[in-house]
Amino acid sequence: MNIYKLTLLALLAALAVGGRIIFTYLPNVQPVTSLIIICGLFLGPVAAVLLAVLTTFLSNMILGMGIWGIWQIISWSLIGVISGFIGKIPRRIPMVLIILFSVFSGYLYGFIISLTNYQIAGGNFWAYYMFGLPYDTNHAIGNAVFMIFLYPSFTYFLKKYANNRFSLQNTN
Repeated sequence: MNIYKLTLLALLAALAVGGRIIFTYLPNVQPVTSLIIICGLFLGPVAAVLLAVLTTFLSNMILGMGIWGIWQIISWSLIGVISGFIGKIPRRIPMVLIILFSVFSGYLYGFIISLTNYQIAGGNFWAYYMFGLPYDTNHAIGNAVFMIFLYPSFTYFLKKYANNRFSLQNTN
């Protein structure tokens, strides 16, 4: 991993942490999942996992640490790995499919978090999950909106990295 890629990861982590803090008062609406998807698509699955760990750890230092941080890392890392493998597809992926994947990721994140919290709370899983479904819907809709606004501008910068990646590796 070169310095340029590390700098991009640091900037994405700062944006994700800042966005998570700014949108704290909107229930389960945050740009983190969208940024992890974008990172995975352009920088690969390893970078997306690193972004998930950095964002979770740094934002939870401000918003509050707990056992849920581990599951946030796991769920965001899984989303990052999936998006990293999607980004390796040689064809151009239509924007509509990326938005649909970001909506799906909101529900996947909520499902994983519900699985882990259910084990702590006990009881009927499906009732617990259905009760949290409006929050997952907020997350999914928020992901779609953030993806619509963030993807075009980040595509410009991250494609520039992807085009310069090989020349940067040869000079280091």
